[in-house]
Amino acid sequence: MRYLASPAQLRASLMRWSLFTVPTVLGLGFLAGRISAAGPSNPWFAALLKPALYPPPAAFGIVWSVLYVLLGVALAMVASARGAPGRGVAVGLFIIQFLINLAWSPVFFGLHRMSVALGLIAAMILLTLLLIPLFWRVRPLAGALVLPYLAWICFASVLNYQFLALNPEADGAEGSGAAVQIEL
Repeated sequence: MRYLASPAQLRASLMRWSLFTVPTVLGLGFLAGRISAAGPSNPWFAALLKPALYPPPAAFGIVWSVLYVLLGVALAMVASARGAPGRGVAVGLFIIQFLINLAWSPVFFGLHRMSVALGLIAAMILLTLLLIPLFWRVRPLAGALVLPYLAWICFASVLNYQFLALNPEADGAEGSGAAVQIEL
């Protein structure tokens, strides 16, 4: 015999998943930035010419934190939808897309490979475009929560391209592999 979960049970399941997914997504995003010395304190990055639409550095921490929380909640909504068609594929695609997201900072800031990072961000955009309808089918709100992330990574791809265009000599700069470090 099959039983339907009560609204309270569904909320409890979403809460349990959220307590796992939100800190995991946020923590892994933070860790990827830290191990690659992402941001204005990175000497290689500080020396680059900045594009005109480069926002204040503080904006990145705020925006990425909000986006990672939204992604964690969206993932929790999908993961807690037991029995929903397409749930497993959606979660699997999220993981693949998120692993590419986590690779971007070490590639850009740590290895100084702006052109490779641009390829990674293009893959992120493509996978996110595939992810949104998959999440939407499971939980429409989950798909909607991914839309701000898509907008931001599109903006980030323009920034990545402009950094590369303004600083072609810095792409894969000598000694770039030694720049990956842990600053805790």
